[in-house]
Amino acid sequence: MKKLIMLAVLALTACGQAITTHTEGEIMTGQKNLTIDYIEFPATNMAATKAFYTEAFGWDFTDYGPAYAAFARDQAGIDGGFTLETGTQTPGLLAVLYANDLEATVELVKKAGGEITKEIFSFPGGRRFHFTDPSGNELAVWSDRGPE
Repeated sequence: MKKLIMLAVLALTACGQAITTHTEGEIMTGQKNLTIDYIEFPATNMAATKAFYTEAFGWDFTDYGPAYAAFARDQAGIDGGFTLETGTQTPGLLAVLYANDLEATVELVKKAGGEITKEIFSFPGGRRFHFTDPSGNELAVWSDRGPE
């Protein structure tokens, strides 16, 4: 039995699955700290975008208002969504990393030379911030926990 459990842990680790341990009162999230956990694509027409991905790939969506539709890892290979962009220039996709400690990660990003473009804000499911790297790529970092 011990060998079977060890093999399961090794298999999950090899597949990139997060193995988390916790103490009393700590939340088990399943996300692996400071890894890409979510990806957002811009959409200029939400209905057409959802129809395309449903027809082409069989994806289902969870709507969070008229300007956001999420898709699930079990269908797309990664959790993500589409955000409605109505400006004249559609920005690129947004990779979203997960962090156990959002405030500490802000400081790491700043120290490494990143520029914070959106300070920490709340959204349904957690909190996040956005930053640009030295090449101008925008990324975001999220956490499901508030300051402890």
